[in-house]
Amino acid sequence: MKKFALLVVLLLAVSGFAQNLQVHYDFSEDRQFFTTTLEMFKPDAMGSTFWFADVDYDSDQPNKSASLAYWEIARYFTLPVLDNKLSATIQFNDGLLIGPAGEGYWGAPLNSVWLAGVSYFIPAGKGNMSVDLLYRQMDVSDSPDAQATLVWFYPFLNGKLHFTGFLDYWMQDMPGENGIEKKGVLLTEPQLWYVLNNHIAIGGEVEISQNFGGYMDDIKVFPTLGAKWTF
Repeated sequence: MKKFALLVVLLLAVSGFAQNLQVHYDFSEDRQFFTTTLEMFKPDAMGSTFWFADVDYDSDQPNKSASLAYWEIARYFTLPVLDNKLSATIQFNDGLLIGPAGEGYWGAPLNSVWLAGVSYFIPAGKGNMSVDLLYRQMDVSDSPDAQATLVWFYPFLNGKLHFTGFLDYWMQDMPGENGIEKKGVLLTEPQLWYVLNNHIAIGGEVEISQNFGGYMDDIKVFPTLGAKWTF
């Protein structure tokens, strides 16, 4: 499962209304397929809204049709404290994994996740960062967990090169040696984009994770090459 950076407050700092379409190709030994990401950001008088939708194209059909769909939506409410750098947020994540034809095709939910908390915006020279501290509820039968998110955006070469990405860390109920136990989940996706013009950028990302996407304990690294169209 691919997840793209949550750039809500960062986009607010560099643009007003923004949306883009990304096409990534995973070329690691474990994953060789295309992923599309459509995302939108919109500020308003009360704060901002951000959402994105990912689709992986890795089915066993000859045309490599969709095999996974995932989306997130986040609403931010600016709080009149700390020079408007603090926001309250509520977020929702969900998705569907599609099984191969040899198994009769099945759709497995990725589990709905609700998150709520606060986000603090940090100017850092020409770039920006934000830190989210969140309450996380994956399933009504699971105990609540906590999540911390770091998001960054740094321009270089007079704005032609963008280094951006996010880092998520949360606790989650997982199978262990003594039954179900809490384990930490790490997911980070640093990205590097070279801006060709106001609409097109080329680059890619590296997904680094632990205890995520069915890979237990081991740290996994999945690089991609990509193109982004901002419109």
